[in-house]
Amino acid sequence: MSHALALAARALGRVAPNPAVGCVIVDTQDRIVGRGHTQTGGRPHAETVALSEAGAAAKGATAYVTLEPCAHTGKTPPCAAALEQAGVKRVVSAMLDPDPRVNGAGLKQLRDAGIEVTNGVLEREAARLNEGFLRRVRDGRPMVTLKIAQSLDGRTALSSGASRWITGEQSRAFAHLLRAQHDAILIGIGTARADDPRLDCRLEGLEDQSPLRIVLDTHARLSENSAIAATARETPTLLITGEGKARPDLEALGVEIVSLPRGPDARIDISALLKELGRRGVTRLLVEGGAEVHASFLRAGMMDRLEIFTAPMILGGDAYGAAASLQLKDLAKSPQFERTGVRTLGADLLESFARKA
Repeated sequence: MSHALALAARALGRVAPNPAVGCVIVDTQDRIVGRGHTQTGGRPHAETVALSEAGAAAKGATAYVTLEPCAHTGKTPPCAAALEQAGVKRVVSAMLDPDPRVNGAGLKQLRDAGIEVTNGVLEREAARLNEGFLRRVRDGRPMVTLKIAQSLDGRTALSSGASRWITGEQSRAFAHLLRAQHDAILIGIGTARADDPRLDCRLEGLEDQSPLRIVLDTHARLSENSAIAATARETPTLLITGEGKARPDLEALGVEIVSLPRGPDARIDISALLKELGRRGVTRLLVEGGAEVHASFLRAGMMDRLEIFTAPMILGGDAYGAAASLQLKDLAKSPQFERTGVRTLGADLLESFARKA
């Protein structure tokens, strides 16, 4: 199952709104005869890929799948039926699929066909891998990851706005991998105007995996000469504005303008934004700044994970912090996270966190 989960991870950022699934087929001699993961665009499914590789060797074999095989007919036939027709003797599943069209029906179909079924193997790991899919199915919104590149004293840019480069080359490469593993990437208009980023993935071999780009821009101030606007026909781009804002010049360049209601602070309502992205099939959203945007998500309680890159330097109190005011009056009400991983990237440290339940 660990191997199946590693295969599934290869599909992150490529398969929304589908889950990223991995499948390993082991024959009666304990030999792996088939492997697969959900392919780009969500089709074909992992089981189909693995069964195709296994061929006749799937008869009497055990299939390890990171998510319950589907039982409904969509763009492809149900995977539960495909496993049955291949003659698989046993199916080991990591977790149930919460999609109402499945949710136990796939395992029931397998059991009814006389196939031995085991469920719940590495369930926690599988749920973490597919947290974005689960969030969208259960809550109607994507999983949200906040990415921060900071100094030892928690600063992200000098008072002049200069921030290139706080972290080193290895950290920046890993940040591009994070982009490739998410369906969409979001920044605020302040970051767009200060840095003029392209928000693409520039890792060798993953250049075609740039996510949907989103700019939060309440007053529709994005320049038509910005790098984002200039490349909007190459990489899908949303400009999220307040109600009633129009930018036909940006639309002519390929930027899609989406008007959403504002919250009590006169900024774009984060809950409305995430529901809109969930409706569009986005399961994993990466937020890259700036401080006001980070604070908006944190105040809304809509930050699920943190990826914090820390460089061994001090910028001082006049530099910008990672998050603007959260208006906290009680420490107990601060957003709480637990560390899930630590790794060294050159001279930098990357710490990963998940929101406490």
